[in-house]
Amino acid sequence: MTALPDCFCPTDGTRVPAGSLAWCCPVCRGPLDLDFAPTPAPLASLTGRVNSMWRYAECLPLSTPTVSLGEGRTPLFPLREGVLAKLDFLMPTLSFKDRGAVMLAELALRLGPRRVIADSSGNAGTAVAAYCARAGLPCDVYVPEGTSAKKLEQIEAHGAKPRVVEGDREATARTAREAADEDGVFYASHVFNPYFLHGTKTYVHEVWEDLGGRLPDVLVLPVGNGTLLLGAALAVAELHTAGLIDRRPALHAVQAAAVAPLARAWSEGADDLVGVTPTAPTFAEGIAIPHPPRARAVLSAVRASGGAFLTVTEDQIRHAQADLGGRGLYVESTGAACWAAIREGALGTREAVVPLCGAGLKSGRAQT
Repeated sequence: MTALPDCFCPTDGTRVPAGSLAWCCPVCRGPLDLDFAPTPAPLASLTGRVNSMWRYAECLPLSTPTVSLGEGRTPLFPLREGVLAKLDFLMPTLSFKDRGAVMLAELALRLGPRRVIADSSGNAGTAVAAYCARAGLPCDVYVPEGTSAKKLEQIEAHGAKPRVVEGDREATARTAREAADEDGVFYASHVFNPYFLHGTKTYVHEVWEDLGGRLPDVLVLPVGNGTLLLGAALAVAELHTAGLIDRRPALHAVQAAAVAPLARAWSEGADDLVGVTPTAPTFAEGIAIPHPPRARAVLSAVRASGGAFLTVTEDQIRHAQADLGGRGLYVESTGAACWAAIREGALGTREAVVPLCGAGLKSGRAQT
């Protein structure tokens, strides 16, 4: 088994040795990054490899997976000329979160905790529950009150215990982090644990491969905590550094106007969150995160790429979800946000790829 890389804090440089159950920087309590700079394989060498995200083995910090459910390699589907959708709702647990959850379960299996915990508005929790079931690891998933009954049912079906927390997504995260400080607990955090980001980056490696060794002008990505966007930024950097792409695509981040702390910071030219962002109920519950811990990294990644932030209204989300359904694609309302942002031509004639991140069966239709 390949030795695990160390983690480090991007804020103050504190190092956390491989094999530790520490889930955050012990000094500032911030998220961790991974001391790992892989070199992706050239396009021709991918022929004949396993048809899952593990075909990009050189770029993953864990090798020889034992809990894989065949995640990854989801198809691209044309929405209109110049715009392709990546159908990540076709993953084993019906959301893109499988890409990161399998990495967390593999890591937990190697570290041998007495139990695994996660916190989620639904999709990450169901994914972690599924892969922990595959790994034979006991798992508790902290969810906010009001979480879709369908997502709770899926968590329980995998043998995990849902722990419903009174309050919003932020209250749920605080409760889970208190439990994460207990001895012998592995916190399968899709926000704080950098292994999750190294799973989500395979989204871009797949786009690159399926487009014949190139990337589109623009990658449009939903942002709550920013795990897919930050994973995308990792993959773009890896491919560019290796000379496998000659230009980097712009990263366009999409937030619901009802909960848009990063878009607000962007509009004010800030490097971090500013003030208290007003929030309101939104159909896009999966990206309704008022205080994303990796805010600085997300803003920096979008800025460095030459991208921008886009916001969508509840009506736009609802109409985009209905439009996708009419094309045969039934996705949850959060998954429709990126299509909502560009379906009226916001990107002009630039070629773009948007993710459809979660199946409509997860939470049903957005209602007026």
